Formats: sequence, C-alpha cells, structure tokens
Amino acid sequence: MKKACEDCSRVHIGKHYKSVPVWKRAIGMVMIYLPILTLPFIFLSAYWSYTHLIWMGAKDVKTLKDYLPAKESHRYDLKNQIKMDGSFALSTSQSKLFWVLNCSWYCPVSVALFEWHSYLVKLVENFWCPFTHAEKENYSNAAIDKSFWHIYPEDAAKLHPDDLNNPIWNEDEAAKKDDKS
Repeated sequence: MKKACEDCSRVHIGKHYKSVPVWKRAIGMVMIYLPILTLPFIFLSAYWSYTHLIWMGAKDVKTLKDYLPAKESHRYDLKNQIKMDGSFALSTSQSKLFWVLNCSWYCPVSVALFEWHSYLVKLVENFWCPFTHAEKENYSNAAIDKSFWHIYPEDAAKLHPDDLNNPIWNEDEAAKKDDKS
C-alpha cells in the first residue's frame, strides 16, 4: 500500500502560508479551535483507558501530568508575552492574552492529552494483543512486562516466536536484549 507522503520527514507549511488567501486562513483559524469541543470526550476516553489498565492490575502507568510541560518551562507569561502584527484589524494575534492562552494552555494541554491517550491505547494494545504487524515497533514507548497471552504458559506456547519473544511485551526478552548490549 502506498503512503500519502513519500518523504514525510518534514511538513512544508511556512513557505506556502503567505500565498494562501486571507479568507482561507481565517476559516482555518476557526477550524483549529473547533476541536476544543472534543476535548471533554478525549479526556473521558483517556481516563477510561487509564482506569481499565489500573483495574487490570497495571502499575507504573504514566499520567497526564507526565506529559504536560512544567509551567516554568514556558518562556512567556502575560507580562512579557510577544504578539504579532495582525493581518487584519480584529486579528487575535494582536492580543497577549490570546498567545498566553494558546501557547501556555491550549496547545500543550492538547498535545499532552493526545500523547498520553496514544500511550494508553498502545499499552492496552500491547497487553491484549501481542501480535506483531508492520507498525507495532511504534508501540515500544508503551512497553509492558507481560502480555495477557504471556501470563498463562499454555497460551504463550501458541504464540509465534516473534510474538512470544518481542521485548515490547515480554520483559524477560527485553532484559536479554539489554544484557547483550
């Protein structure tokens, strides 16, 4: 299957921005903030996944706080926030408050929430479904000690050797791999 992007190492947006009509950029600005309406559902979904893992016996699961940047790591606050010259008279880019709310709350919280949710879903996937596929290596940031299939020896024996011995969901294999390096 062909991917949508042949070279996805960098998205090219800045060099095209000025050539996009202002009306499209204005609509695009509205579109970027509409997902705020979905954040409560993403929070719920993430916390349900988190609770599921805890109820299954998981320990040492990262929390949302682990993904949020420390407040002191933000360069600007309301006193020293820089702002832009707007493209039009009522542009929000002319407001310090806009940039503080955008860059200190909306963006980092949104990114942290989606990163955390992705991590949790990978944990769930690694626990319940330790079957290798082309993208499974991307789940390695959510490594676990044992998958559900590894808990019972009679079920582990049914696994393909690559699934049985994958260090993402088999802590013993990860330890062997670390000993070799």
